[in-house]
Amino acid sequence: MRTEAIVLRAERAPLAGVQEPGPHQLYRHPSVAVETRDLGPLADDALRVEMLLAGICGTDLHAAGGDPETGYILGSAPLSVGRDGRVLGHEGVGRVIEAGAAVRHVSPGRVVTFESIVGCRHCPPCRRGDLNQCENGILLGMEQDGLFATVADVPASIAHDVTDLAARDGGLPAAACLEPAACAHVACSICRVSPGDAVVVFGAGPIGLFAAMLARLAFGAASVHVVEPVAFRRDLAGRWADRVHDAPAFFADPPNGRFDVLIEASGDVTNVDRAFPRLGRNARVALLARSGRPVTLTRIDQMITGNISIAGSRGHLGGAFDSVLSLVRANRLPLHDAVTEIVDGLDGLRDRLLDPERVLNRNCKILVRLDAGARPDPATS
Repeated sequence: MRTEAIVLRAERAPLAGVQEPGPHQLYRHPSVAVETRDLGPLADDALRVEMLLAGICGTDLHAAGGDPETGYILGSAPLSVGRDGRVLGHEGVGRVIEAGAAVRHVSPGRVVTFESIVGCRHCPPCRRGDLNQCENGILLGMEQDGLFATVADVPASIAHDVTDLAARDGGLPAAACLEPAACAHVACSICRVSPGDAVVVFGAGPIGLFAAMLARLAFGAASVHVVEPVAFRRDLAGRWADRVHDAPAFFADPPNGRFDVLIEASGDVTNVDRAFPRLGRNARVALLARSGRPVTLTRIDQMITGNISIAGSRGHLGGAFDSVLSLVRANRLPLHDAVTEIVDGLDGLRDRLLDPERVLNRNCKILVRLDAGARPDPATS
């Protein structure tokens, strides 16, 4: 079977003097184009899926975007681009058209969405249940061909049956947003967000917005503040935040009181050190967004005295995906409300990848309709 897909190509050129270069120091001059590919025989443990909706993530934009001065890609998340390029995309929902011979839990005709980390399930972290930390983990759409295609082959182990959601108004867009929402759930869990906590979230992109939504609706935070430089995203975040701030205003005139939780989802890691004076005793900090830049901390005495902890937050496994799915099924988490645009087809997707300013300044979550039969929420179409 043949498929149309968005393929990233880039020149491999390790940056001189860097011993273990990250992707942003390894690949340069990226390009994205719609290509036709042959899928070949379906693996026994895989699903062949007709994609309905796919979501654009900041990781996709950073992989497809190059630094105007150096030409190196902007993304530091794990990425491999071989001679055949890489099909991007790790968020989405589709309909199964064929199941491999060893697949038992999903059958053709069912609607599925996906986790984005393919764990080996055999290494010590996997056996402990820490699939996020799989020693052999592979990122869908970054290290293995992903979902930006009309038809995609996906490991069955990361598929979740959401046929019930597909029948609801707003159900398909919500299903397409489960992966980033689960990433936000992991951050809230790492920070142990609890009733009574004051939470500040930096960045009102999709994951930051979902973190604010979850902190309020699922974890019971007493107050939620969001710091975001883009006015459009501030307005959207106001639905789930007690107060929304522009970044300069937040640091020039910070709110009274101290925060118990700081979630950094913007990629500007300088926010952590700048906000440190506003953190209370036993505060917890989670870092979600990758930028390739170092975190500088100048208030180590406060960190030690106040027992303040900082943790990286990767992915969405370890039960987070199922927790978010349960909240959506119970109508407690309106993920589809974060969708601000649905574009048509791979050409529309390519155009958005090549115009990141439009994504960042005039949108939050953008979905791509890859099948004419997909039924999005009328409010977002």
